Amino acid sequence: MRNAGPIESPTDPFASVPLPSRGQSKKPRIEGLPPGVSRDIFGPQDQESRPPANQSAPGGQGGGGALPPVPPPPQPWPMSDSNREPAPPPAPVFGRPAGRPEIAEPEPPRKRRLLPGLLVLVALLVVLAYAVPAVLMSGAVLRGTHVAGVDIGGLTVTKAAEKLRVELSAKLSQPVEVDLGGEKDIIQADEAGLELDVVATLNQAPSGFPTPIEVWRGLTGTTNLQPKITIDPAQLTRTVEGLAEGVDKPAVEGRITFDRLRPQVRMPADGVLLDRSDAVRQISEAFLSGRDAVVLALRPAKPTTTRESVAAAAAGARRAVAGPITLTIAGKQAQLAPATIAANLTYVPDGEGGLTPQFDAESALVGVENSLVDTAQQPQDATYQIVNGSPVLVPSRVGRGVDDKRLARDVIKLLAADGGRTIPVTLAAARPAVTTAEVRDLGIKESVAQFTTSFECCQPRVKNIQTMAQNIDGHLVKPGETFSLNDTLGERTVEGGYVEAGQIVGGRMVPIIGGGGAQFATALYNAVYAGGYEEVERTPMDYFDSRYPAGRDAALLHPDRDLKWRNDSEHGVLIKTAVTGTSVTVTLWSTKRYDKIVAVESDKRDFTPFRSERGTAPGCVATIGQQGFTIDVTRVFYNDGQVVKRDKKQTTEYRPRAQVTCG
Repeated sequence: MRNAGPIESPTDPFASVPLPSRGQSKKPRIEGLPPGVSRDIFGPQDQESRPPANQSAPGGQGGGGALPPVPPPPQPWPMSDSNREPAPPPAPVFGRPAGRPEIAEPEPPRKRRLLPGLLVLVALLVVLAYAVPAVLMSGAVLRGTHVAGVDIGGLTVTKAAEKLRVELSAKLSQPVEVDLGGEKDIIQADEAGLELDVVATLNQAPSGFPTPIEVWRGLTGTTNLQPKITIDPAQLTRTVEGLAEGVDKPAVEGRITFDRLRPQVRMPADGVLLDRSDAVRQISEAFLSGRDAVVLALRPAKPTTTRESVAAAAAGARRAVAGPITLTIAGKQAQLAPATIAANLTYVPDGEGGLTPQFDAESALVGVENSLVDTAQQPQDATYQIVNGSPVLVPSRVGRGVDDKRLARDVIKLLAADGGRTIPVTLAAARPAVTTAEVRDLGIKESVAQFTTSFECCQPRVKNIQTMAQNIDGHLVKPGETFSLNDTLGERTVEGGYVEAGQIVGGRMVPIIGGGGAQFATALYNAVYAGGYEEVERTPMDYFDSRYPAGRDAALLHPDRDLKWRNDSEHGVLIKTAVTGTSVTVTLWSTKRYDKIVAVESDKRDFTPFRSERGTAPGCVATIGQQGFTIDVTRVFYNDGQVVKRDKKQTTEYRPRAQVTCG
């Protein structure tokens, strides 16, 4: 179509669709409009769509084949209720009235916005101020901690303990001076058994992770602690016992003995004794509190006898040895000479303030009984004699003898009556103390152990060692029996043949009757040890002596320190002794139970140095210093080359022995 103009794109998507012809009456059926879309968008529905009257078809033709009419100008889509007033805006959530203009909220002040941040920052700084030093201090002793002036703050517990041991040793080793009735003496720390309890001391010190208060104290102040000190009561008691031996003056009881025929009268006298319990308490407190001097109390000791009763007994003692006493039996007689009477007669306290005579009739009869009783009638104990290195049994014999108990009573009656001096005696059955059957069945056939110790000649202690050896020689210990050296020897007295000699008691050399007996006790103990017998009671010496095996010595002091052992075998044990001017030997005869017994010694350890001092007192004894140490000893028993028994380990701690220079 030559004259057709351009086809404009219809606004209405349905405008390009031909409308029905004029002769059609039906309107176009429009279906399927989207919801909310009105039919008005297609124009008025009551008029037919036709071109305007003044518009002719293109090309001047009005018939068929003409182009569709020009669509009307585009119109906006009509909306329902388009003339309704707009709805009011929604009401404000927080109550602003509708229609009122919106008011802008004021901006909060700047300080109010900064305050929460500042608080958080301050809290963080506080936490850091505690946490940082707390972490640095944890695992160590709190900074600023001092023990008796020694700074251990910031150290680990191990290093703090080492520092306390090193730096407090000198401070805690200060001696204490004791006043004993005007006499002065010095007690060293080791003599009191003083030790620093490091564990208890460090338990007082704050450690671990510190609390805020501890952190503040560690940064700004100090913590002062006192050291925890312990005293060994047993050691201090022994030291006090040594002090007492030097100052004690026991009350003197009245007593009458004889020097030949002359009565030796000893009048009663007051004495003084060291109050031992008070001394232990005061010395302990002095060391623990840091005092350097104490005054020890001496208590008076009163005798029970009176001077009047002793004087009356002395007159009777002179009459007692004025002449002999005649003993008679069956036409036989014998006399107890005045010297024999004097040698066996003593006057001792009777417990009621007076003196009473005692007569040893058994000893008095030794020289005269043969005149009254035939030798063939007298009893004889079974014993052994060592002949050519072997024990030979000497059998016992039951007999008859003078009734010594009745004779002792008759002599005392005679002296009290001051009448005739003749006493008829009677015989009584006398059994041997040891029978042959007892000895024969005890298995005493060989030497099972022997030990020898040596000493310097010609000292007073040598006499005491010899006397002990003679009194023990031939003693028989039966199976299951416990032997006590103190009970067997009895109290050491001048009448018993003992003399005064020096002996270490509580760390001090003091003169006592029977001093030096520890050497015989040590010889006996080592024989018992080598024989494999059971130890019951033994006290090691305070100081090591190179003459004895370390850890195998024995102190002896009547009645407190004893040596006891038990014959735990099925055989008897015969004790034989041999003594010279420079040595003592103890041999045990029985039946061997073990092939070999060995003392296994540990290495010496925990050495402690000795101190040096100068002695100026009369009777000063110079000594060579000896360091202290600790040693363990274990007794091991062998049979057929195999260990069959092992004793419990024994630990001995020797104290350092001071070096004393006299001058």
